[in-house]
Amino acid sequence: MATSVKVIERTRSAYDYPLLIKHLLHTPQRIARDQEIVYRDLKRYTYGEFMGRIGKVANMLKALGVGPGSTVGVMDWDSHRYLECYFAVPMMGAILHTVNVRLAPEQIVYTINHAEDDVLLVHSDFLKLVEMIQPEFTTVKKIVLLQDVPGEISTTLELAGEYEDLVSSASEGYDFPDFDENARATTFYTTGTTGLPKGVYFSHRQLVLHTISVLAGANALKPYGVGFRSDDVYMPITPMFHVHAWGLPYAATMIGVKQVYPGRYEPEMLLRLIEKEKVTFSHCVPTILHMLLSHPASKEIDLSSWRVIIGGSALPEALCKAALDRGIDVYTGYGMSETCPVLTLAHLRPEMVGWSKDEQIPVRCKTGLPVPLVDIHVVDPEGKPLPHDGKSTGEIVVRCPWLTQGYFKETERSEELWHGGWLHTGDVGHIDEKGYLKITDRIKDVIKTGGEWISSLDLENIILKHEAVSEAAAIGVPHEKWGERPVVLVVLKPEYRGKVSEEDLRNFYMDFVDKGVISKWGVPDRILMVDQIPKTSVGKLDKKVMRQQVIDLLKQG
Repeated sequence: MATSVKVIERTRSAYDYPLLIKHLLHTPQRIARDQEIVYRDLKRYTYGEFMGRIGKVANMLKALGVGPGSTVGVMDWDSHRYLECYFAVPMMGAILHTVNVRLAPEQIVYTINHAEDDVLLVHSDFLKLVEMIQPEFTTVKKIVLLQDVPGEISTTLELAGEYEDLVSSASEGYDFPDFDENARATTFYTTGTTGLPKGVYFSHRQLVLHTISVLAGANALKPYGVGFRSDDVYMPITPMFHVHAWGLPYAATMIGVKQVYPGRYEPEMLLRLIEKEKVTFSHCVPTILHMLLSHPASKEIDLSSWRVIIGGSALPEALCKAALDRGIDVYTGYGMSETCPVLTLAHLRPEMVGWSKDEQIPVRCKTGLPVPLVDIHVVDPEGKPLPHDGKSTGEIVVRCPWLTQGYFKETERSEELWHGGWLHTGDVGHIDEKGYLKITDRIKDVIKTGGEWISSLDLENIILKHEAVSEAAAIGVPHEKWGERPVVLVVLKPEYRGKVSEEDLRNFYMDFVDKGVISKWGVPDRILMVDQIPKTSVGKLDKKVMRQQVIDLLKQG
């Protein structure tokens, strides 16, 4: 009997074909050279020009001393420049650090030093910030200016030049080499609400496999699934500094779709681009979708051709309904910084297509079905998989080829992340009989009261069904007797402010108690009306800040 696997024999002259980012460009080079890439209302060029500019960017960076193993940090809004760097930097064998420009200054300088950036590309909007933190840089040798509109810039920084000038004067040809597919391609930092940001990193192999699997997953149930095809017009509304804009710019480029980059997120500009460029496919967090649907200008725009994946936070059923009422084909996706990020997509199965809107909404708001190559489970505290019955709740753990292999320079935290050989997401959920995953909370956000667990997401979903409520967040606050008790923060729609009381909203919860949706014990002790709800730099609910604010408020009586 055979005692080991048989490895294939390789012809000496055979090409090994490492999975490198440069290979994602083969298809668009052949089928999409005349397709457009658009930046706001400022720039428009073809894929053919884009391919040439990638070589120019590489030559420009090489002249600044960038080579294999160097790190290039980018501080920019979503732009064609960022897309060029997504390819040119890692294709050189260098590492792209997508700097989160929405972090606090001390966190930004920490990430730049921790990532060991050699060259920093800085949009003019961030020059004052960089002037302030530049004395603390430990590795940055060159700074390049990024400008939307040419003009004189007043700065105390010593600049190596302006991006467009340097790219224009660089030669186009660059021989992007082959190297180990496990070479690090990108680094960025998580935006957790505790401690310093944590660095995650991804290889060429991981990004290529993620790109292929996301496209396969999006189109697996065509025409019933999410769908992302070469005839789409793509505009990300997830920052390009955040988890590779969910990896979709790589997927969009590989299939040669028209791409639209909106720069800074301004509601009027986003809506104008959707209408003018005929955008059909986007992705964003719930707060962005809510912002756009609430903006007066959206009422004048036909959104019925727009398909949107929602991630980053749970998609509230009320927001899903509002989007569907506008004709938007909306679905949930799931992932996190540590997972590159896409793990699941909330496809409709063929038998669900004929369902009513109200029947479809709970499916569209679930976390979804795993994309190809993702092995995902819900486990008990001992790590044993729980049954797929739609009820048994535990922590979500995952394996797939594109998960970060650790936290950069943090061995102990990396071992915690990968305890037992599975990546621990920190999310709590269950899987139903059809294979749909549903997140019910973050482990740290579950409200533990009197020996019971109450889902903050359930409390939020219920109150968001009230006609007066625009936004909501549920948290647990310390309680002397019960450990924790739920408190809900709500932002009322302008026309209802001063007309709806806390008692009105508590009675609304009691209606759901009568229907058996939640227990009476789950009704919040307090429902606080606020002007705004704290959010993180990428638009997620910042429950750490909320808890402290509520604790301080309740102490004041």
